[in-house]
Amino acid sequence: MTMRKLQSTGLVLAALLALGSCGEKSTAPVAPAAAPAGTQLKLAPTTIADMKAVGAEVTTRDQAEARVRIPGTLASLDVRAGDTVSKGQRIATVVDARLGYETSAASAQLAAAEAEAARARADLARIDDLYRNKVYAKARLDTAVAAARAADARAAAARAQAGASASVVGQGIVLAPAGGRVLRADIPAGSVVAPGMSVATITAGPPVVRLELPESLAGQLRTGAIVTLTDSDLPDVARTGHVVQVYPAINAGRITADAQFAGLSERFVGRRVGAMIAVGERQALVVPRRFIETRFGIDYVTVLAADKQASAVPVQTAPVADATMVELLSGVAAGDTLIAKGPAK
Repeated sequence: MTMRKLQSTGLVLAALLALGSCGEKSTAPVAPAAAPAGTQLKLAPTTIADMKAVGAEVTTRDQAEARVRIPGTLASLDVRAGDTVSKGQRIATVVDARLGYETSAASAQLAAAEAEAARARADLARIDDLYRNKVYAKARLDTAVAAARAADARAAAARAQAGASASVVGQGIVLAPAGGRVLRADIPAGSVVAPGMSVATITAGPPVVRLELPESLAGQLRTGAIVTLTDSDLPDVARTGHVVQVYPAINAGRITADAQFAGLSERFVGRRVGAMIAVGERQALVVPRRFIETRFGIDYVTVLAADKQASAVPVQTAPVADATMVELLSGVAAGDTLIAKGPAK
Protein backbone atom coordinates (compact mmCIF):
# COMPACT_ATOMS: atom_id res chain seq x y z
CA MET A 1 0.00 0.00 0.00
CA THR A 2 2.86 2.36 0.73
CA MET A 3 4.37 1.83 -2.74
CA ARG A 4 1.02 2.60 -4.44
CA LYS A 5 0.65 5.82 -2.41
CA LEU A 6 4.11 6.95 -3.46
CA GLN A 7 3.32 6.32 -7.13
CA SER A 8 0.07 8.30 -6.87
CA THR A 9 1.84 11.16 -5.17
CA GLY A 10 4.45 11.23 -7.93
CA LEU A 11 1.80 11.42 -10.60
CA VAL A 12 0.09 14.33 -8.86
CA LEU A 13 3.39 16.23 -8.57
CA ALA A 14 4.12 15.66 -12.27
CA ALA A 15 0.70 16.99 -13.24
CA LEU A 16 1.20 20.08 -11.07
CA LEU A 17 4.60 20.75 -12.66
CA ALA A 18 3.06 20.44 -16.16
CA LEU A 19 0.32 22.93 -15.30
CA GLY A 20 2.85 25.33 -13.91
CA SER A 21 4.89 25.21 -17.08
CA CYS A 22 1.76 25.92 -19.18
CA GLY A 23 0.94 28.95 -17.06
CA GLU A 24 4.41 30.39 -17.64
CA LYS A 25 4.03 30.05 -21.45
CA SER A 26 0.64 31.86 -21.50
CA THR A 27 2.13 34.96 -19.92
CA ALA A 28 4.60 35.46 -22.79
CA PRO A 29 4.13 38.80 -24.79
CA VAL A 30 2.07 38.56 -28.07
CA ALA A 31 3.15 40.52 -31.18
CA PRO A 32 0.54 43.07 -32.45
CA ALA A 33 -1.45 42.03 -35.56
CA ALA A 34 -0.34 43.64 -38.81
CA ALA A 35 -2.87 45.56 -40.98
CA PRO A 36 -3.87 43.83 -44.22
CA ALA A 37 -2.02 45.01 -47.31
CA GLY A 38 -3.82 47.44 -49.60
CA THR A 39 -4.73 51.10 -50.12
CA GLN A 40 -6.40 52.66 -47.10
CA LEU A 41 -9.02 55.42 -47.23
CA LYS A 42 -10.56 57.21 -44.26
CA LEU A 43 -14.16 58.18 -44.93
CA ALA A 44 -15.07 61.87 -44.75
CA PRO A 45 -18.11 63.78 -46.06
CA THR A 46 -17.66 65.39 -49.48
CA THR A 47 -19.76 68.00 -51.27
CA ILE A 48 -21.27 66.50 -54.43
CA ALA A 49 -24.04 67.34 -56.89
CA ASP A 50 -27.47 66.30 -55.66
CA MET A 51 -28.67 63.92 -58.39
CA LYS A 52 -32.34 63.11 -58.86
CA ALA A 53 -33.64 60.22 -60.97
CA VAL A 54 -36.06 61.41 -63.66
CA GLY A 55 -37.85 60.00 -66.66
CA ALA A 56 -36.52 60.93 -70.09
CA GLU A 57 -37.15 60.31 -73.78
CA VAL A 58 -34.98 60.81 -76.84
CA THR A 59 -36.62 63.31 -79.21
CA THR A 60 -35.79 66.34 -81.31
CA ARG A 61 -35.97 69.99 -80.38
CA ASP A 62 -39.12 70.36 -82.51
CA GLN A 63 -41.47 68.11 -84.47
CA ALA A 64 -43.06 69.34 -87.71
CA GLU A 65 -46.52 68.18 -88.78
CA ALA A 66 -47.30 67.80 -92.50
CA ARG A 67 -50.96 68.84 -92.55
CA VAL A 68 -53.67 68.74 -95.20
CA ARG A 69 -54.93 72.12 -96.47
CA ILE A 70 -58.08 71.08 -98.39
CA PRO A 71 -60.76 68.45 -97.82
CA GLY A 72 -60.78 65.42 -100.04
CA THR A 73 -59.33 61.96 -100.48
CA LEU A 74 -55.70 61.07 -99.81
CA ALA A 75 -54.72 59.86 -103.26
CA SER A 76 -51.12 58.94 -102.36
CA LEU A 77 -48.71 58.96 -99.42
CA ASP A 78 -45.15 58.79 -100.72
CA VAL A 79 -43.22 58.33 -97.44
CA ARG A 80 -43.08 55.81 -94.63
CA ALA A 81 -41.92 55.99 -91.04
CA GLY A 82 -38.12 56.10 -90.93
CA ASP A 83 -37.65 57.80 -94.31
CA THR A 84 -35.50 60.92 -94.55
CA VAL A 85 -37.06 63.91 -96.32
CA SER A 86 -35.92 67.41 -97.25
CA LYS A 87 -37.81 70.64 -96.72
CA GLY A 88 -40.38 71.25 -99.48
CA GLN A 89 -40.39 67.65 -100.70
CA ARG A 90 -43.74 66.33 -101.95
CA ILE A 91 -44.92 63.62 -99.56
CA ALA A 92 -48.67 63.26 -100.24
CA THR A 93 -51.46 64.28 -102.63
CA VAL A 94 -55.08 65.08 -101.76
CA VAL A 95 -57.72 65.04 -104.50
CA ASP A 96 -61.21 66.58 -104.38
CA ALA A 97 -63.39 65.85 -107.46
CA ARG A 98 -65.55 68.90 -106.75
CA LEU A 99 -62.59 71.20 -107.34
CA GLY A 100 -62.38 70.02 -110.94
CA TYR A 101 -65.93 71.12 -111.63
CA GLU A 102 -65.37 74.42 -109.87
CA THR A 103 -62.27 75.04 -111.96
CA SER A 104 -64.16 74.27 -115.17
CA ALA A 105 -66.96 76.64 -114.15
CA ALA A 106 -64.48 79.39 -113.35
CA SER A 107 -62.80 78.93 -116.71
CA ALA A 108 -66.14 79.19 -118.51
CA GLN A 109 -67.04 82.34 -116.60
CA LEU A 110 -63.68 83.81 -117.51
CA ALA A 111 -64.23 83.08 -121.21
CA ALA A 112 -67.68 84.72 -121.09
CA ALA A 113 -66.34 87.78 -119.27
CA GLU A 114 -63.50 88.22 -121.71
CA ALA A 115 -65.91 87.93 -124.66
CA GLU A 116 -68.17 90.55 -123.10
CA ALA A 117 -65.20 92.84 -122.54
CA ALA A 118 -64.09 92.40 -126.16
CA ARG A 119 -67.59 93.30 -127.40
CA ALA A 120 -67.73 96.33 -125.12
CA ARG A 121 -64.37 97.57 -126.41
CA ALA A 122 -65.53 97.13 -130.01
CA ASP A 123 -68.72 99.10 -129.28
CA LEU A 124 -66.65 101.81 -127.67
CA ALA A 125 -64.39 102.10 -130.70
CA ARG A 126 -67.38 102.33 -133.06
CA ILE A 127 -69.24 104.90 -130.93
CA ASP A 128 -66.09 106.96 -130.54
CA ASP A 129 -65.69 107.08 -134.33
CA LEU A 130 -69.30 108.16 -134.78
CA TYR A 131 -68.90 110.75 -132.03
CA ARG A 132 -65.94 112.25 -133.83
CA ASN A 133 -68.07 112.46 -136.99
CA LYS A 134 -70.80 114.33 -135.03
CA VAL A 135 -73.27 111.42 -135.25
CA TYR A 136 -73.55 110.56 -131.53
CA ALA A 137 -73.70 112.90 -128.63
CA LYS A 138 -71.12 113.03 -125.85
CA ALA A 139 -73.51 111.23 -123.45
CA ARG A 140 -73.61 108.18 -125.71
CA LEU A 141 -69.80 108.05 -125.76
CA ASP A 142 -69.64 108.31 -121.96
CA THR A 143 -72.10 105.41 -121.66
CA ALA A 144 -69.98 103.25 -123.97
CA VAL A 145 -66.81 104.07 -122.03
CA ALA A 146 -68.45 103.08 -118.74
CA ALA A 147 -69.76 99.83 -120.25
CA ALA A 148 -66.29 98.92 -121.57
CA ARG A 149 -64.67 99.59 -118.19
CA ALA A 150 -67.30 97.51 -116.39
CA ALA A 151 -66.76 94.63 -118.82
CA ASP A 152 -63.00 94.79 -118.30
CA ALA A 153 -63.51 94.73 -114.51
CA ARG A 154 -65.80 91.68 -114.78
CA ALA A 155 -63.17 89.95 -116.91
CA ALA A 156 -60.48 90.72 -114.33
CA ALA A 157 -62.67 89.35 -111.54
CA ALA A 158 -63.36 86.18 -113.52
CA ARG A 159 -59.64 85.81 -114.19
CA ALA A 160 -58.86 86.12 -110.48
CA GLN A 161 -61.59 83.62 -109.63
CA ALA A 162 -60.17 81.11 -112.09
CA GLY A 163 -56.68 81.60 -110.66
CA ALA A 164 -57.97 81.08 -107.11
CA SER A 165 -59.74 77.88 -108.15
CA ALA A 166 -56.56 76.60 -109.78
CA SER A 167 -54.50 77.45 -106.70
CA VAL A 168 -56.92 75.51 -104.49
CA VAL A 169 -56.32 72.46 -106.65
CA GLY A 170 -52.56 72.97 -106.15
CA GLN A 171 -53.05 73.02 -102.37
CA GLY A 172 -53.85 69.33 -102.53
CA ILE A 173 -50.10 68.66 -102.70
CA VAL A 174 -48.71 68.15 -99.16
CA LEU A 175 -45.08 69.28 -98.76
CA ALA A 176 -42.60 68.47 -95.99
CA PRO A 177 -42.47 71.53 -93.67
CA ALA A 178 -38.91 70.70 -92.56
CA GLY A 179 -36.05 68.39 -93.36
CA GLY A 180 -35.58 65.36 -91.12
CA ARG A 181 -36.71 61.81 -90.43
CA VAL A 182 -40.35 60.74 -90.72
CA LEU A 183 -41.58 59.57 -87.32
CA ARG A 184 -45.18 58.75 -88.22
CA ALA A 185 -47.02 58.27 -91.51
CA ASP A 186 -49.86 55.91 -90.69
CA ILE A 187 -52.82 57.22 -92.74
CA PRO A 188 -53.44 54.84 -95.67
CA ALA A 189 -54.06 56.10 -99.19
CA GLY A 190 -57.76 56.37 -99.99
CA SER A 191 -58.69 57.81 -96.61
CA VAL A 192 -60.95 60.86 -96.41
CA VAL A 193 -59.07 63.77 -94.87
CA ALA A 194 -60.06 67.22 -93.61
CA PRO A 195 -58.16 70.51 -93.51
CA GLY A 196 -55.63 70.57 -90.66
CA MET A 197 -55.29 66.78 -90.41
CA SER A 198 -51.69 65.59 -90.06
CA VAL A 199 -50.56 62.87 -92.46
CA ALA A 200 -46.92 62.70 -91.30
CA THR A 201 -44.76 63.80 -88.37
CA ILE A 202 -41.19 64.85 -89.16
CA THR A 203 -38.28 65.56 -86.85
CA ALA A 204 -37.00 69.13 -86.81
CA GLY A 205 -33.97 70.50 -85.03
CA PRO A 206 -31.13 68.70 -83.21
CA PRO A 207 -31.78 65.49 -81.23
CA VAL A 208 -32.10 65.96 -77.46
CA VAL A 209 -33.07 64.00 -74.36
CA ARG A 210 -36.30 65.49 -73.00
CA LEU A 211 -36.57 65.31 -69.20
CA GLU A 212 -39.71 65.45 -67.08
CA LEU A 213 -39.28 66.64 -63.48
CA PRO A 214 -41.70 67.34 -60.62
CA GLU A 215 -42.71 70.98 -60.40
CA SER A 216 -41.20 71.12 -56.89
CA LEU A 217 -37.76 71.14 -58.55
CA ALA A 218 -38.57 74.08 -60.83
CA GLY A 219 -36.66 76.53 -58.64
CA GLN A 220 -33.53 74.35 -58.55
CA LEU A 221 -33.31 73.50 -62.26
CA ARG A 222 -30.80 75.57 -64.23
CA THR A 223 -29.45 75.64 -67.77
CA GLY A 224 -26.09 73.85 -67.82
CA ALA A 225 -27.01 71.36 -65.07
CA ILE A 226 -25.26 67.99 -65.39
CA VAL A 227 -27.36 65.07 -66.65
CA THR A 228 -26.19 61.43 -66.53
CA LEU A 229 -27.74 58.51 -68.41
CA THR A 230 -28.15 55.50 -66.11
CA ASP A 231 -29.89 52.51 -67.71
CA SER A 232 -29.85 53.30 -71.43
CA ASP A 233 -28.27 51.19 -74.17
CA LEU A 234 -27.54 53.95 -76.69
CA PRO A 235 -24.35 53.03 -78.58
CA ASP A 236 -21.72 55.72 -79.20
CA VAL A 237 -23.58 58.23 -77.00
CA ALA A 238 -21.82 60.05 -74.16
CA ARG A 239 -23.10 59.11 -70.71
CA THR A 240 -22.89 62.68 -69.39
CA GLY A 241 -24.55 65.77 -70.87
CA HIS A 242 -26.00 69.09 -69.78
CA VAL A 243 -29.32 70.93 -69.84
CA VAL A 244 -29.62 73.31 -72.81
CA GLN A 245 -33.20 74.54 -72.35
CA VAL A 246 -35.77 74.71 -69.57
CA TYR A 247 -39.38 75.19 -70.66
CA PRO A 248 -41.30 77.68 -68.48
CA ALA A 249 -44.73 76.05 -68.84
CA ILE A 250 -45.76 73.47 -66.23
CA ASN A 251 -48.14 70.76 -67.42
CA ALA A 252 -49.88 68.32 -65.06
CA GLY A 253 -47.41 69.11 -62.29
CA ARG A 254 -44.36 68.40 -64.46
CA ILE A 255 -41.64 70.70 -65.76
CA THR A 256 -39.83 69.87 -69.01
CA ALA A 257 -36.18 70.40 -69.93
CA ASP A 258 -33.95 69.40 -72.85
CA ALA A 259 -30.45 67.94 -72.38
CA GLN A 260 -27.80 67.56 -75.04
CA PHE A 261 -25.43 64.58 -75.34
CA ALA A 262 -22.52 64.07 -77.69
CA GLY A 263 -23.16 61.36 -80.29
CA LEU A 264 -26.96 61.45 -79.96
CA SER A 265 -28.65 60.62 -83.28
CA GLU A 266 -32.15 60.93 -84.72
CA ARG A 267 -32.37 57.15 -85.09
CA PHE A 268 -32.94 56.91 -81.32
CA VAL A 269 -36.01 59.21 -81.36
CA GLY A 270 -38.82 57.82 -79.22
CA ARG A 271 -36.65 55.63 -76.96
CA ARG A 272 -37.20 55.92 -73.20
CA VAL A 273 -34.05 56.20 -71.09
CA GLY A 274 -33.19 56.54 -67.42
CA ALA A 275 -31.42 59.72 -66.36
CA MET A 276 -30.22 61.57 -63.28
CA ILE A 277 -30.00 65.36 -63.12
CA ALA A 278 -28.12 67.64 -60.72
CA VAL A 279 -30.51 69.92 -58.80
CA GLY A 280 -28.14 71.25 -56.11
CA GLU A 281 -25.36 70.13 -53.72
CA ARG A 282 -25.21 67.96 -50.60
CA GLN A 283 -22.77 66.13 -48.29
CA ALA A 284 -22.11 62.44 -49.01
CA LEU A 285 -19.58 59.64 -48.46
CA VAL A 286 -17.97 59.09 -51.86
CA VAL A 287 -15.24 56.55 -52.61
CA PRO A 288 -13.60 55.18 -55.76
CA ARG A 289 -15.33 52.17 -57.26
CA ARG A 290 -12.28 49.97 -56.68
CA PHE A 291 -13.10 49.95 -52.95
CA ILE A 292 -16.35 48.10 -53.73
CA GLU A 293 -16.50 44.32 -54.15
CA THR A 294 -19.67 42.71 -55.46
CA ARG A 295 -20.38 39.13 -54.48
CA PHE A 296 -23.63 37.38 -55.39
CA GLY A 297 -25.29 40.72 -56.19
CA ILE A 298 -24.35 42.36 -52.87
CA ASP A 299 -21.79 45.18 -52.55
CA TYR A 300 -19.15 44.91 -49.83
CA VAL A 301 -16.37 47.13 -48.49
CA THR A 302 -13.44 46.03 -46.35
CA VAL A 303 -13.41 48.00 -43.07
CA LEU A 304 -10.26 48.17 -40.91
CA ALA A 305 -11.08 48.04 -37.18
CA ALA A 306 -9.05 49.66 -34.38
CA ASP A 307 -7.31 46.33 -33.66
CA LYS A 308 -6.09 46.16 -37.28
CA GLN A 309 -8.60 43.43 -38.08
CA ALA A 310 -10.33 43.72 -41.47
CA SER A 311 -13.92 42.67 -42.02
CA ALA A 312 -16.24 42.71 -45.05
CA VAL A 313 -19.29 44.92 -44.49
CA PRO A 314 -22.30 44.97 -46.86
CA VAL A 315 -23.17 48.46 -48.09
CA GLN A 316 -25.78 50.17 -50.21
CA THR A 317 -24.37 52.25 -53.06
CA ALA A 318 -25.61 54.85 -55.54
CA PRO A 319 -24.04 56.32 -58.69
CA VAL A 320 -22.75 59.90 -58.80
CA ALA A 321 -21.91 62.27 -61.63
CA ASP A 322 -18.33 60.95 -61.79
CA ALA A 323 -18.49 57.45 -63.26
CA THR A 324 -15.28 56.42 -61.42
CA MET A 325 -16.79 57.17 -57.99
CA VAL A 326 -19.71 55.75 -56.01
CA GLU A 327 -21.70 56.98 -53.02
CA LEU A 328 -22.05 54.86 -49.85
CA LEU A 329 -25.57 55.16 -48.48
CA SER A 330 -25.45 52.69 -45.57
CA GLY A 331 -23.21 50.19 -43.78
CA VAL A 332 -20.37 52.60 -42.92
CA ALA A 333 -19.98 56.01 -41.34
CA ALA A 334 -17.62 58.97 -41.49
CA GLY A 335 -14.30 58.15 -39.80
CA ASP A 336 -14.24 54.47 -40.86
CA THR A 337 -11.13 53.26 -42.66
CA LEU A 338 -11.57 51.24 -45.85
CA ILE A 339 -9.04 49.01 -47.56
CA ALA A 340 -8.84 48.34 -51.29
CA LYS A 341 -6.87 45.32 -52.38
CA GLY A 342 -4.12 45.92 -54.88
CA PRO A 343 -1.96 48.98 -55.58
CA ALA A 344 -3.36 52.48 -55.74
CA LYS A 345 -4.65 53.68 -59.12
